Amino acid sequence: MHTENLNIEMTEVIATPAEVKSQLPLSDDLATTITNHRHILQNILNGTDARLFVVVGPCSIHDPEAALDYAQKLKKLAHEVSDQIVLVMRVYFEKPRTTTGWKGLINDPHLNGSFDIVTGLHKARKLMLDLVSLGLPIASEALDPISPQYLADLISWSAIGARTTESQTHREMASGLSSPVGFKNATDGSLKVAIDALQAVSSPHSFLGINQKGQVAIVRTKGNAYGHVVLRGGGGKPNYDPETVNHCVLALTEKNLPANIVIDCSHENSNKDPSKQEEAFTSAINQRIAGNNAIIGMMLESNLGWGNQQIPKNLADLEYGVSITDACIDWDNTERIIKQAANEIKARS
Repeated sequence: MHTENLNIEMTEVIATPAEVKSQLPLSDDLATTITNHRHILQNILNGTDARLFVVVGPCSIHDPEAALDYAQKLKKLAHEVSDQIVLVMRVYFEKPRTTTGWKGLINDPHLNGSFDIVTGLHKARKLMLDLVSLGLPIASEALDPISPQYLADLISWSAIGARTTESQTHREMASGLSSPVGFKNATDGSLKVAIDALQAVSSPHSFLGINQKGQVAIVRTKGNAYGHVVLRGGGGKPNYDPETVNHCVLALTEKNLPANIVIDCSHENSNKDPSKQEEAFTSAINQRIAGNNAIIGMMLESNLGWGNQQIPKNLADLEYGVSITDACIDWDNTERIIKQAANEIKARS
């Protein structure tokens, strides 16, 4: 009689983080670039850099070629607005699912349900190296406690999503991340879980994980001093309005936490309607210009093309540069919105 693995069809041993990194290494020069990007974001969080940062890019990347095309445009825009805004490319490879659906490039790189995770990890790391080589800081979501061992050395800003902010596993993992990390409010709009997470992430933790050799290990962390809240709406309504933002500031202050807030202009702050992201973005900019320095950044879901599409049976029918997950604004509107914001900040400074 067997009592374990009754619902496991099979297990497959994959390359260790060290093996993948040996095949796709991070050079000393790129490591310096990433360190500099992280320092910039840390300085914004510390209040010694007065600029805003904006995490902008596709909801989830499914086409590395289109992502590089987008990145080249973003790099040019980043240079143009750099005095007012630091642009960080959103590079999400894993898609949390409420029920079922495509789970992201790492899990399903061929978009066919084959779950070739080995190829997915290599594709993800290769793309991140290419993006860092362009000089862009990159952001990603830490969705599980294993994949950061393969990718976290390349990331300048991390997010913990609304579905996992309450997870102790994710809080412990985030306490050991080398980058600043934003915790989203819960899907019902509650701020408490994010604020609780900030208290947890700043503290040391010990937990089971894996090391670079793929061995099960006790991981002991120092705590992450650069956690902050991300307001993404919830419970069917937005939460970027001045009253809610001020309420969040008070809640953070009461817990002796830094009053640093990022406004996620997508998700329920736009009711997943890409045309409403601009409204949330403009509100955040206006609040910042009016003197609310607690708003230190924003997030935009943006792609080359507008909207989204279903994965077709014939993958050759995929529309280039259009999201296959949440609907995004297109590049032309992204560029317009960010340039306009930079000009307004400059004019009123």
